[in-house]
Amino acid sequence: MKEKMPEKNTEDSIEKEIEYCNKLVETISSDEILSEWPEVKEKMNFLKETVEETKEELYVSADTDAKVGHKSTDSAFFGYKTHTAMTPERIITAAAVTSGEKPDGKELEALVEKSRKAGIEGEDVIADTAYSAKENIKPANRKDRNGRKNFNLVSKLNPVITMGNRKDSEVFMYNKDADMMQCKAGYLSYKKEKRQMGGNKNDRLLYYFDVEKCRNCPFKKGCHKEGAGTKIYSVVIKSGEHSQQEKYQETEEFKSKAKERYKIEAKNSELKNVHGYDTAVGSGLDNMKMQGACTIFVVNLKRIFTLMEEKQ
Repeated sequence: MKEKMPEKNTEDSIEKEIEYCNKLVETISSDEILSEWPEVKEKMNFLKETVEETKEELYVSADTDAKVGHKSTDSAFFGYKTHTAMTPERIITAAAVTSGEKPDGKELEALVEKSRKAGIEGEDVIADTAYSAKENIKPANRKDRNGRKNFNLVSKLNPVITMGNRKDSEVFMYNKDADMMQCKAGYLSYKKEKRQMGGNKNDRLLYYFDVEKCRNCPFKKGCHKEGAGTKIYSVVIKSGEHSQQEKYQETEEFKSKAKERYKIEAKNSELKNVHGYDTAVGSGLDNMKMQGACTIFVVNLKRIFTLMEEKQ
């Protein structure tokens, strides 16, 4: 078989090495006796798997815009997030595509403005707890010249992001899926605990980060102290700071409107499971935005046709 074997790769190129491996597998597979020899067959299958995995890793690593995000403390993904706004009739009115580590709540005001530019004049914005930060409550409560509120924020308060007076809020952000704090580098805290301060002091929530990751973090300057054995980020819990929103979320109106939120989850499922939006078809943020625009356009058209048929 030696004379039949492909010429070995001598270049310092992973692509050339993969090309050589594919030719090697093709050559051995062409010989029915050799390819079925147990030791050869086992190693050839292993080589095939390695080549496929390497191709996938090359594809992933080529995307410098994609980042690691978290759906829970033990579940991570590499890629992007698409933040969407939708009408009760399930028509998507606005979207923003970001890298995976970006927090959800930051996009709320922009989504509202985009929706209004598209002709939607909604009075209520229904969202999960990730959107209940004070940065969103303030624009929601802003009033126009006639004293009308900007919009009703139907988003249940979370004490971590709404009752706390947090420092470094741009460096440490709350990840609602994992129910943990996340630093600028994308690392999640691995545990949290509530500490009662006593006296007139407010209680705190303490979040613990892996100090080994902190030591090698590109953003450690001013954040991690050399030689420190722990890294803790604390949140001061201030009860009563958002009393107006707290009262609102206890009303029957709030509870009734909040029940509509399931529709956005169903729409997300449709985008991912029916239209392939769970996987990026190209690398880079611009390609992801294009994929998002095309997918949402198709999904909206389908929904519009369905609504038109229902009216007939």
